[in-house]
Amino acid sequence: MNVTDPETGLVCAYQFDGQGGAQKLQWSEIEKARSEDKVLWVHMDFSNSNACNWLEEHSGIDVTVLEAMLEEDVRPRSFEFDNGILTLLRGVNSNPGSSVEDMVSIRIWLQKSFILTTRRRPLLSVRDIQARLENGSGPTTAGGFLSALTERLTDRIGEVINQVEDQLDSTEAKFQQEEWAPQRNTFSEIRRRSARLRRYLAPQRDAFDSLSRAKGDILSDRVCMNMLEQANQMTHFVEELDLARERAILAQEETLNLLAHNQNSKMFLLAIVSAIFLPLSFLTGLMGMNVAGLPGLENPNAFNLLLGVMIAIGIGILLIFWKKNWF
Repeated sequence: MNVTDPETGLVCAYQFDGQGGAQKLQWSEIEKARSEDKVLWVHMDFSNSNACNWLEEHSGIDVTVLEAMLEEDVRPRSFEFDNGILTLLRGVNSNPGSSVEDMVSIRIWLQKSFILTTRRRPLLSVRDIQARLENGSGPTTAGGFLSALTERLTDRIGEVINQVEDQLDSTEAKFQQEEWAPQRNTFSEIRRRSARLRRYLAPQRDAFDSLSRAKGDILSDRVCMNMLEQANQMTHFVEELDLARERAILAQEETLNLLAHNQNSKMFLLAIVSAIFLPLSFLTGLMGMNVAGLPGLENPNAFNLLLGVMIAIGIGILLIFWKKNWF
């Protein structure tokens, strides 16, 4: 795991050897390495004040680029300058205790032989590039670095999209098995996750598309083609998220309809019971009055007769409801 140097804000620094490997540099070796022809990659944590000071005073980048590199909340985008390419991207959040859709940002300043990246929170895709450089299978150029990094970002985003789709498939299967009531919150969660992911993936697609049309000599034709592939992949992800959100909305609406139907069925049953017992309650109340002159008081069969009348009334009401197809 990378640990930021509290005195400098440096996360890591590498000088490419041009063959897939790299030499890891200490802070004191960076300035010397910048004067050499080999590609230098410096990765900084801009939440550290010392890193901000170095970026402002010693990085040599333009003010416009610097402001973007230190921006708190960035939306994915890419700009081509005369002396380099500025790219702001997002990746899934794999940090412990974090939600994956709370996407982590990385800012990249790319020149022919100098790569500067800044971040606030760790990003696993960066560690993947480090591992490849240390085992000799990493990028050999600045453009190759950008291509490798974007591939890892896209792959990890794809894994999260698959998780969302699997969660939706599982929830819909339970829904079809009439376990629909407990799934309401799950559908809401899927809608929120899809919306939060899509918020950054759509502009990230545009950033990749912009990189695929870069005109300088920093990105080779092969890298530009790879950027176009990444843009197409992002388009696919956005479409998958839109579809997942629509499926979740439809399922949630159907759940609400089923709940309403279930509630209405219960209310209808109560209404039928009330309709049956209303006249019966009237008769029992009438015949139960303690006043003289009520018919049948002296008749020993009065109770049986009243009970028979009440049963006949109840059966009659049920027959009326049945003929009207009310149940």
